[in-house]
Amino acid sequence: MTDAARLSKDLGTEKIIWNLTDLYPATDSKQFNDDVSWCERESLAIGNDCRGTIEKLSAKQLFDLVYRIEHMEIRLGKLCTFAFLHFITQVDNEQAGALYQTIHELVSTCTKETVFFELEWNKLDDDCANTLLKDPQLAGYHHYLQSMRRYRPHQLLEVEERLLIETKAVGRKSWTTLFEKVIGQLRFGERGRTEEEVLSDLYHQDRTIRAQAADDLTAGLKSQSHILTHIYNTLAADKMISDRLRNHQIWVSAMNLDNQVNDDTVDTLVTAVTSRYDIVNRYYHQKTTLLGFDTLYDYDRYAPLPGLPTTTIDWLRCKEMVLESFGEFSEVMRACAEQFFTKSWIHAPVMSGKRGGAFAHPCVPEIHPYIMANFTGTVRDVSTIAHELGHGVHQVLAADNGYFNSHTPLVLAETASVFAELLVFKSQLKIIDSPLEKQAFICQKLESIFATVFRQVAMNRFENSMHEGRRVQGELTSEQLSLSWMQTQQEMFGDSVTLRDEYRIWWSYIPHFLSTPGYVYSYAFGELLVLALYGIYQHEGRPFISKYLDLLSAGGSASPYELLKPFDIDLNDPSFWHHGLNVIDKMLSEAIEM
Repeated sequence: MTDAARLSKDLGTEKIIWNLTDLYPATDSKQFNDDVSWCERESLAIGNDCRGTIEKLSAKQLFDLVYRIEHMEIRLGKLCTFAFLHFITQVDNEQAGALYQTIHELVSTCTKETVFFELEWNKLDDDCANTLLKDPQLAGYHHYLQSMRRYRPHQLLEVEERLLIETKAVGRKSWTTLFEKVIGQLRFGERGRTEEEVLSDLYHQDRTIRAQAADDLTAGLKSQSHILTHIYNTLAADKMISDRLRNHQIWVSAMNLDNQVNDDTVDTLVTAVTSRYDIVNRYYHQKTTLLGFDTLYDYDRYAPLPGLPTTTIDWLRCKEMVLESFGEFSEVMRACAEQFFTKSWIHAPVMSGKRGGAFAHPCVPEIHPYIMANFTGTVRDVSTIAHELGHGVHQVLAADNGYFNSHTPLVLAETASVFAELLVFKSQLKIIDSPLEKQAFICQKLESIFATVFRQVAMNRFENSMHEGRRVQGELTSEQLSLSWMQTQQEMFGDSVTLRDEYRIWWSYIPHFLSTPGYVYSYAFGELLVLALYGIYQHEGRPFISKYLDLLSAGGSASPYELLKPFDIDLNDPSFWHHGLNVIDKMLSEAIEM
């Protein structure tokens, strides 16, 4: 029995496997093949029936067309979800990988036939578009259609858009799949362990085990450095070309546009966070003292403090802890989350061939979301499950808005997950009596917040350096990328943590840089927003809960600015972000005083 299999058996996760038959009975099922064929036919039919007609459509005819496109994309989303989830737990399975690629190509084939709609809709003059948008028949698609027009300055000719879509399956998607395969099949150290098992050891109380895990990760990543560096360069160049073609002046503007936030809002957030790196520096100096070390190395960052409970938490106890915390806040939230456990919507065990990390996949509204985790029984893993269930609850509540309006911008999607984590933390904190344990538990939460706020913004600064470097200098070497990584990480830690040369290559295993360039600031956005929302909850009490659930239920039916109006939040005000940072500072001061 492998280490991973033994761990899963001990924790009770070996049978916590998601049930993909809710999507399709099998990869070769009639339903699956019928949907593939239907999408191919329907996309062609939409193009043949409606291309060149948008400027002549009545509100009713426009509604019918959008409804038709939405239902084709629902079917594609269902196929994509199935192929992705089938692949991600067995990235070493060639057939699963081939199916995943096939569905990517199907999406490209279908999307290029319907791209005319966005282009023609955005070509309408404002008066014509606004007249249509005022019609009650389009009320359900108002935000979807209105927000689509924000892409007007960045769209290309239809022949160019079709070409880019058609090559996408063998472009970015193909390269990110290669990355998943390389990392998923990579084994670390003499025991040939998975990425997740090695990363988990960085939280071990034994310093020699942490150091060995760090060295094993470094050695594994170095063995694939030539491939990983090439993947990073290729995708940075892909983004550079795309941004140039679409006239995005700043590398992160495309992500900001997708998130429906202004460049200035993101600049305000990043500036606020980097201006408070002193919080990180103070904390790790204090941690060095608490651990009794002369020097805190990179592999010591997550070392548990004296007093932190080290008891392994099995799956059943994790489930109880999360659901109890959710229930104390809202029975609606608990009921939504409980379905994930009872209806096999979660894949929890650590397994060979399974990708590391965790995520919540929204699937399509008519089915339900799925959650993937790699549960190893730590307190940190309980927070991870709460985090992903926060996403899951959000996705369930937003489903009634339909496919186009249920997708929440990433900056607000992270709000639900971080809020869920905070609920579990507050619930756990209440039952700790020992001052030493309480201090250690608060410090662990601080480290989680640091990872979400300061580390993600530091990674945003690495991305900035990488993309700007690729545009100015051309192909970047592994050493150039490593230098940017070390500089942006050291700026955050200051002189509180010694980053060894072995840490230089650790940029190369982070998937967000590749799959969703610019994404990582959304974590900091969500964390600081949650600290503000929780403060409102403490002030308002029960009335806040309905407003919060309304926020989640709204999904992506309005912009972040509009959705946050009931909470009187101004995202462009630096003092708003500094309010959240001051809450973190206060938590640190309280922990030190203990």
